Amino acid sequence: MKEEITRILTANNPHAPQNIVRYNFKERAYKATSVVDQMAVHFVWEGSLLHEDSDEARRLRATSVEDGGDVDEAGGEERPDSVASKTTKKVTNQFNFSERASQTLNNPSRERNSQTEPPPRSRFSATANQWDIYDAYLEELQKQEKNKEKQKATQVKKDNSKCKTKTMLLETPSDDITKVSKTSKVFERMVNQNTFDDIAQDFKYFEDASDEFRDQEGTLLLLWKFQFDKAKRLAVTALCWNNKYQDMFAVGMGSYDFSKQGRGMLVFYSLKNSTFPEYIYPTTSGVLCLDIHEQHSFLVAVGFYDGCVAVYNLKEEGEEPVYKSTAKTGKHTDPVWQVRWQTDDMDNNHNFYSVSSDGRVVSWTLVKNELIFTDIIRLSMNSAASEGPGAAQLPSIACGTSFDFHKQIDYLFLVGTEEGKIHKCSKTYSSQFLETYDAHSMAVDAVKWNPFHPKVFISCSSDWTVKIWDHTINTPMFTFDLNGAVGDVAWSPYSSTVFAAVTTVGSVHVFDLNINKYEAICQQPVVAKKKTKLTHIMFNPIYPIIIVGDDRGYVTSLKLSPNLRKKPKLKKGQEMPKGPEAEIAKMEKLLSFLREPEQSQDTV
Repeated sequence: MKEEITRILTANNPHAPQNIVRYNFKERAYKATSVVDQMAVHFVWEGSLLHEDSDEARRLRATSVEDGGDVDEAGGEERPDSVASKTTKKVTNQFNFSERASQTLNNPSRERNSQTEPPPRSRFSATANQWDIYDAYLEELQKQEKNKEKQKATQVKKDNSKCKTKTMLLETPSDDITKVSKTSKVFERMVNQNTFDDIAQDFKYFEDASDEFRDQEGTLLLLWKFQFDKAKRLAVTALCWNNKYQDMFAVGMGSYDFSKQGRGMLVFYSLKNSTFPEYIYPTTSGVLCLDIHEQHSFLVAVGFYDGCVAVYNLKEEGEEPVYKSTAKTGKHTDPVWQVRWQTDDMDNNHNFYSVSSDGRVVSWTLVKNELIFTDIIRLSMNSAASEGPGAAQLPSIACGTSFDFHKQIDYLFLVGTEEGKIHKCSKTYSSQFLETYDAHSMAVDAVKWNPFHPKVFISCSSDWTVKIWDHTINTPMFTFDLNGAVGDVAWSPYSSTVFAAVTTVGSVHVFDLNINKYEAICQQPVVAKKKTKLTHIMFNPIYPIIIVGDDRGYVTSLKLSPNLRKKPKLKKGQEMPKGPEAEIAKMEKLLSFLREPEQSQDTV
């Protein structure tokens, strides 16, 4: 308390900068300057007042008296200075005078210093004689002559192009480019139809008559092969038909080799033109899955290898998607293996679901200009080993590889995992699985509900098997060994008992359980080379066609022979049942034969 703190006033300004650096050209370096402006101005005010006794004030007073000095009216004599000074009018300051109208608010002036980088320096030396100078002048003249010739040639080309554009405008008065593109597409399709006229005739009118002598077996007729030159080294990773335009389908291009990941491509083909795609969208990452909206066929959801999901709009120009997820908007951390459109939400916003190897099933909603994500369920490993004392050391996340939604029950869906299990899940109950099926010994490549029967679904895996399930029973109803890793499986849209599968050996297998419950009614190799692997298969929703993709970027279209889509024989007087109820009854009849032995064992 007794300590005295003295304050010493110095001439240094505490706010003056002490770190000013200037470039020294002599030493070619920046150096700190010790000279700092320590003066601080606290108040400055420029006034227009003058002191009475100053020379300038007396001069102004004298000029005012000379210009209009007052004279005494009574005696005619001038008043003394003392009296005149009191009655004289004030004169404005001639030096600091400014009109009132021009007096505006001016910003205070301040010093501005700018320091720039020194210009680059270089040392050079050369010797020149008269011949060097002469050669340099000649080169310059030759350059000028060449430039003149180029200018003349460009002017001639411009004149010719103007004439051509004028004639084009006369021929086509409308400048609409879309009309030109439409006519060119129609013309290209006409040329292709003439080139592949025999295939077009087979597709429309030909029915294989030899099927009558094959009893129950059928064949596949090769139609068109689709390939894009810029996607030769990419594999077909996804296929999807357009429900509105049944001749158009989408192809996702990428790679299943994780050590050679790179670019990808989204391509749209039409059966009317097999030589060139209708739409092309190159991507920075490989495409692994896609799905086309059922009602709005111009919206396409795509999943990528880098974990992003995107939505492409075919109506808009450009190669970029209209929606794309990022790290900030909840994108997956692992490759996206499946995407599926769902019905619109309560606010009529479009939404779709995705599953990835990171164990997340995510719902994506298209709101204005962004994708809003919601985690539906996180896949976990339900194994006996995880319940033991070392459960904390085991990974708890299950890698999702495929999923599919129920055709009638909106909230029910199936998820296939890399461990070979299939989980039955619900949108509204995300804390636990409704059921878990020990389906395969390797990763589940595809799982799909039957489009007719509400209880049946099919699954395939790289363990060479295809299995058909009743979701109320934990054991498979049918198991088929195809002697090769099964890449994809698909139900037919015209029968509840027909499905097709592709193997990495290069064969297509078509089954009809109503005809043969044990073997395929068609097993046919599609690719010529043995190393080529088939990756995906899809049935056309209307035409008797399937498309098959391989790992070399080819998509092959095949026509089903009559035996592969024939209707069952009926007795005399019996009518053919129609509609989905008949297909449900056909599948239910097969399942009832399999359930009867199980029920009899339970009763025993």
